Amino acid sequence: MSVLIVIPARYASTRFPGKPLVPLRGATGEAKSLIRRSWEAACAVPGARVIVATDDARIDAHARGFGAEVVMTSSACRNGTERCAEVARILDHHDIIVNLQGDAPLTPPWFVQDLVAGLRGAAMMDVATPVLRSDGAHLAGLIEDRRAGRVGGTTAVAAPDGRALYFSKEVIPYTGQDYAPDAPTPVFHHVGVYAYRPAALAAYAEWAPGVLEQLEGLEQLRFLEHGAPVLCVEVESRGRAFWEVNNPEDVPRVEAMLARTGIA
Repeated sequence: MSVLIVIPARYASTRFPGKPLVPLRGATGEAKSLIRRSWEAACAVPGARVIVATDDARIDAHARGFGAEVVMTSSACRNGTERCAEVARILDHHDIIVNLQGDAPLTPPWFVQDLVAGLRGAAMMDVATPVLRSDGAHLAGLIEDRRAGRVGGTTAVAAPDGRALYFSKEVIPYTGQDYAPDAPTPVFHHVGVYAYRPAALAAYAEWAPGVLEQLEGLEQLRFLEHGAPVLCVEVESRGRAFWEVNNPEDVPRVEAMLARTGIA
């Protein structure tokens, strides 16, 4: 099966305008843009074609400047999944399309490999996304973000067979318990990567956004609101720190993680 990784990138982020071009320093102190670091993370996945998808000329020029293949998409795309759907229509010969969002430079290649393997092994599913079990320290960070009014990571709850029940920017499920920093918890951090079969993307582009999608600001809820199951694939951190750049406050956090991970 051929795999296409699409990195959707838009300049006009509500919470963080110009986010794809913000510089992040790595282990050597070299500053690279967020979109370049996300592209380099995608390029580390063996055997996949990688595309940056944008509607912005600044991002287009910058991405081509560091060697990325770019597809210009419509400014009418409301989210990354719609942008991936447009790319899938243009490049229609791939079996699985992966949406690796442009704010996730810490995504290790095995997250994507395990995700694609999970979708390939689930013949009745057309959409899959990875989830990472939170330990006590990570859960405490999620809770502190919400108390401070920050939108931190998204959490996911799933049925025993892996079918997603809900995704939220709130911390779910509620546990009411304290956990040791390295203790596993029942809370799963949703990793902002998706794998789709082409038919799922084509259907998504035809559906109107649902109420929950609009309230939460989470594009994947459109699948659930239209009765399309989403498979949650649990992935392992293998000691690797993971976080997305959701807000300007996340930049120093992600830079520190890049340095600890040894990513230049």
